[in-house]
Amino acid sequence: MDFELSEEQKLLRRNVREFAEAEIKPVARELDETGRYPRDILKKGAALGLTGITVPDRYGGAGMDHISYAIAIEEIARACASTAVILSVHNSLYCGAIEHFGTEEQKQRLLTPFARGEKIGAYALTEPQAGSNAAALTTRAARRDDRYVVNGTKSWVTSGGAAEAAVVFVSTQPEKGQKGITALVIEKGAPGFSVGREEKKLGVQATACCELVFTDCEVPVANRLGEEGQGYKIALETLDGGRIGIAAQAVGIAQGALDAALVYARERRAFGRPIAELQAIQFMLADMATEIEAARLLAWRAAWKHDSGARASMEAAMAKLFASEMATRVAHHAIQIHGANGYSREYPVERAYRDARVTEIYEGTSEIQRLVIASWALKG
Repeated sequence: MDFELSEEQKLLRRNVREFAEAEIKPVARELDETGRYPRDILKKGAALGLTGITVPDRYGGAGMDHISYAIAIEEIARACASTAVILSVHNSLYCGAIEHFGTEEQKQRLLTPFARGEKIGAYALTEPQAGSNAAALTTRAARRDDRYVVNGTKSWVTSGGAAEAAVVFVSTQPEKGQKGITALVIEKGAPGFSVGREEKKLGVQATACCELVFTDCEVPVANRLGEEGQGYKIALETLDGGRIGIAAQAVGIAQGALDAALVYARERRAFGRPIAELQAIQFMLADMATEIEAARLLAWRAAWKHDSGARASMEAAMAKLFASEMATRVAHHAIQIHGANGYSREYPVERAYRDARVTEIYEGTSEIQRLVIASWALKG
């Protein structure tokens, strides 16, 4: 097993890190405080291929592998968790779903401009009363000739208030439960489609996370992904790639917090010397660095498995579970190292602590990840 990155992956890491340092880090605090959606940054990132990382070049993408995807999301998250999750959802949950389950016509129409960064995509599965139990969704779609009429509300949709289209999961045959779920791509401007309230959140403030409301919304049958009843399968398989992205995001948040803690520990003096020389601080830094590296390797392993063409559900769940809980621990230690200053919004570790917490919740809670891991482990 080769743990060394390829020259292309090393170049990508360097380029994305430089981009994040120059374009994102200087405005990360402002994005957090104002909630401004970073459309300008996304357009600049498109020039680096960040809006279509794994999409083949014939559909406007960069044609890279999922390890490259994890590397890019991590580097963005070191500077800004909001920008990172926008790109993660756009790449894996929107572009990934259409790339793997869309027709050639759908790829040309609903994937290519998104991979190029001309448009941004979203993913709408969660509902006010259907989160972890996604099969209990109540958004309905009834077919009428060459269109579906959709009614219902989706919640917690990253980029919901800014995206030009969303992959939306609806029930076309409610009596069949999860086997009656269908995936539709619903475009901005569709009759009966509106954006609801924006969520007021603890962290990741700049994601335009909103409700999507469908009132007799008309969607062409040509916008259906796969066949009727395949939606639940599409949702779960797409989430494998999404969880790799969230694992990478968590690693990036944690790495950014460790970077800040290292700088602070070298500069802050107590008892006549830098606190970096105190064993209590060194032990925290050692634990932080070790856990980050373990999470990074789990994310890369899941990405490698995904690229092999094999199902990576267990590996993606392991990576997401460990990385997300690790990020919260690392951010906690980073604040502790900063002392009272860590509790101030003047220092980035306070934002890292708030941003890290949601990685244990979205795209499947830690409890759901444990269920996924156990189910695969029990299959033997």
